[in-house]
Amino acid sequence: MSASLRLPARSRARALEGHPWVFANELREPPPAALDGEGVALRDARGYWLGMGIASSRSAIAWRRYSRTPRAFDAAFLREALAASIARRAPGPVRRLVWSDSDDLPGLVVDQYEDLLVAQLATHAMDRRAALVSDLLQELLAPQEILYRNDAPARRREGLELSVSTRSGKPAPARWVQVGEILLWLDPMAGQKTGLYLDQRLAYARVAAHAAGRRVLDAFCYGGGFALHCARAGAASVLGLDASAEAIASATRAAERNGLAAARFEAANVFDWFTAERDASFDLVVLDPPPFARSQRSLEGALRGYKEIHLRALQRLTPGGVLATYACSHPVSHDALLAVIGAAAHDAHRCVRVLEHCHQPPDHPILPGMPESEYLRGFILGVD
Repeated sequence: MSASLRLPARSRARALEGHPWVFANELREPPPAALDGEGVALRDARGYWLGMGIASSRSAIAWRRYSRTPRAFDAAFLREALAASIARRAPGPVRRLVWSDSDDLPGLVVDQYEDLLVAQLATHAMDRRAALVSDLLQELLAPQEILYRNDAPARRREGLELSVSTRSGKPAPARWVQVGEILLWLDPMAGQKTGLYLDQRLAYARVAAHAAGRRVLDAFCYGGGFALHCARAGAASVLGLDASAEAIASATRAAERNGLAAARFEAANVFDWFTAERDASFDLVVLDPPPFARSQRSLEGALRGYKEIHLRALQRLTPGGVLATYACSHPVSHDALLAVIGAAAHDAHRCVRVLEHCHQPPDHPILPGMPESEYLRGFILGVD
């Protein structure tokens, strides 16, 4: 642990205020390739200790903190950090167990689907310790299988190859998993992210509470989580839209499995569908689009997209209707999203009131001092 990185004099790096990342251009000298994936101390220009982190000469993020005290990034630390991360979670068969920097395990995400764990390793440090991480997860949780979804584009920023594999070497079959009140179809080898979007699973019931007797549109429905919960709650009719034919097939299959005849699904570009179906009206609309802004540079265009989709949704809502809307783009702040909704409501000549504020669930923890750890926000709105 003798190696260390230094911040320059008069540095304005956020790490000085507790942020767990340091970018290469914020360091006095970037880390040498020999330190890639190793635990390295960070010090300010005067030598003041700022923590231990994993180093990367390949990524724009050159240092990611894993400990505020001197600790090697070794088996003992990983076992302790994994055990602590698991202990912080509420028990349950479907949940997120590890969320990267928010759990002092930068570059590691682990989701649990009953007896299956799905892991993503996105940093050089974690990739080098993949076998160790696998053994520790097996030791701590004894799953039937561990699937490695190492196919996220973020791996390329660390110079890592993309792959999908399992601990056993055998394909992980698709299965039904209970998420809230609904059985959803999980294809862990091919589905987006780790197979499902677990960050919205607690929101399904909150939206479904408004669904009884209403005509519901679930735009960007993916596997149908919102749509199917609304149907189960007694919606008069439910239409789910998504551009992915595979997602629509999974949602349709889940509607049949759960005996929810009120729900139907259609593969469509949501923006184009709103243009073509100008006379369609609904009492409850759910907007849960993919990220429109993946970086600050794309924020302006993203806000235009968010305004447009909200305008179209508001034009289809009946008086007294409900709009549940979400943004999973970190650069789109709470205030920016609320302003976009307000502007769209003005253009649509609608009065909109916030009924509920929505956030990511507790097993996707937010770190104060790390804005990037908060990425999911939304509102349930009453529309007059």
